[in-house]
Amino acid sequence: MRRNIVHSGADALIYEIRQIVAVAKKLEALGLQITYENIGDPILKGESIPDWMKEIVSNLVMKDKSWAYTATQGYEPTRKFLAQKVNERGGAQITADDLLFFNGLGDAVAKIFGFMRREARVLGPSPAYSTISSAEAAHSGYEHLTYNLLPEHNWMPDLEDMENKVRYNDSIAGILLINPDNPTGAVYDKILMKKIVSICEKYDLMLICDETYAHVNYSDHGPLHLSEVIGDKVPGMALRSISKEFPWPGGRCGWLEIFNKEKDPVFSRYIKSLLDAKMLEVCSTTLPQMAIPEVYSHPDFIPHLKRRNEKFKKRAHVATEYFSGLKGVKVVEPKGAFYLTVAFDDDVLDSSMKLNVENKRADEFIQPLLTSAANDRRFVYYLLASTGICVVPLSAFCTLKDGFRVTLLEESEEKFDWIYRTLRDRIGEYIASA
Repeated sequence: MRRNIVHSGADALIYEIRQIVAVAKKLEALGLQITYENIGDPILKGESIPDWMKEIVSNLVMKDKSWAYTATQGYEPTRKFLAQKVNERGGAQITADDLLFFNGLGDAVAKIFGFMRREARVLGPSPAYSTISSAEAAHSGYEHLTYNLLPEHNWMPDLEDMENKVRYNDSIAGILLINPDNPTGAVYDKILMKKIVSICEKYDLMLICDETYAHVNYSDHGPLHLSEVIGDKVPGMALRSISKEFPWPGGRCGWLEIFNKEKDPVFSRYIKSLLDAKMLEVCSTTLPQMAIPEVYSHPDFIPHLKRRNEKFKKRAHVATEYFSGLKGVKVVEPKGAFYLTVAFDDDVLDSSMKLNVENKRADEFIQPLLTSAANDRRFVYYLLASTGICVVPLSAFCTLKDGFRVTLLEESEEKFDWIYRTLRDRIGEYIASA
């Protein structure tokens, strides 16, 4: 073409969680049975949706209005319902006009960064959820700016690193948190959250908190929302979704809860631009929005959340125990979400390590992929070709640390044990192969 139409940030649009599937599918065609541990889809891993929840949705489908457009900001009765839920927590108070619905949080993240001034940066965690880190990097045209999460401190944020990044880089307009965290499963308490709010207040920043897993929280202190700690000065947004807590990932329904919008004219104008952008699309999908009040109000919903959290808490403990005493790795027991991160110790991995791959065609297929692969990606490819277990390398989460992320979603207890026993054994074999 006579003009280059490629966005300067196009190379940053990498979603390894899905891209690893392309390799897995090729290996599947070569005769391997693949166990997909790359993506957080509870339905894919065998979780059944409760009948009462299905009944709510099926009844709504029979109503003609669920087939119509809804308000651009979102279905008004649902926005009023959710605003009331926020206000009942006793923290920051909002109205229905402080909520904005999207077709999933991927859509929301694309808008958040797509309509932000390019020179404005958002500081996010490392390891980082790749949808967010890639969107921020693509928006700016530069590498994603990050603060460190520390495995030696249960993956808690390094607040000194965070504040130094903010202090010495005035392009940073906001800080982003994921609580509970993906990929590490760390959960932040009120004291830590308030310290981060204080940093934002001190340096005149907005605060964005991804609360996708807010109610997939099996920590001792339970769920904590941004609204409970943000106060009345710092502008901020909580990113909420039904994908993981109903769960209904295929519903593609997420929303922003916006705090202290009127306290800062720049933030207020920015939020208006998100709404204006949404108007160009008319609205987000009506049906899942209509379901939210009925599902949240159902007498079985809270027991449903408790049962799921008990299930994931047990799995997190069992999975972590498999790596107890294993040299060369650091594994912190997750307290929220449904992932476990295995971090290799510094300088443990090298390019001489390998696993025996019995399927010779699979071995031949992965060899060219290993040539320029990062050390943890080499392990992931060998693991995939030798066992069929598909995990995501930690280097895909915007970090220099070697490791991988695996889910806690397998519903079959026997297969769950096989997955983690195999991971432990293959790690030992791989490290010993040097």
